[in-house]
Amino acid sequence: METYHLPDNQKIVQAAAVLVDNGRAGTLSRLQEIIEFSKEMNFKRLGLAYCYGMEKDATLVANILRESGFKTIPVSCTTGGFKQSEVNNQSQINSVSCNPLAQADQLNNETVDITITMGLCLGHDILFNKHIESYTTTLLVKDRVHHHNP
Repeated sequence: METYHLPDNQKIVQAAAVLVDNGRAGTLSRLQEIIEFSKEMNFKRLGLAYCYGMEKDATLVANILRESGFKTIPVSCTTGGFKQSEVNNQSQINSVSCNPLAQADQLNNETVDITITMGLCLGHDILFNKHIESYTTTLLVKDRVHHHNP
């Protein structure tokens, strides 16, 4: 219980409660929740870590976040341009690999208040979350079987 009552944790608990208390649960989309939560937390700089395969959707989300008043920093998973064979010593594939560590580094250098992830591959999301220094939430998980609509 002590940990919940630390000032930083209380701020998050209270901002999240604004989204679900008083009958608001289920009335906002996930993106609307992120926007309202970010405003409640007084966040200004939002990172967007996305899969290059979702470039079109990430652009749309980044525009919505900007229109909502946030400085938005989108970073594709292919940042850095490493070959897959360079990242994975068991791979013979020479095309550009995802680079979740560079994604996290770039957003850490931008000192974003929160990072929103969109469609990072399993494993890549784990590495990304391990290395990102900001608060992080997921807007969209990659689920190719269900067209990213689990």
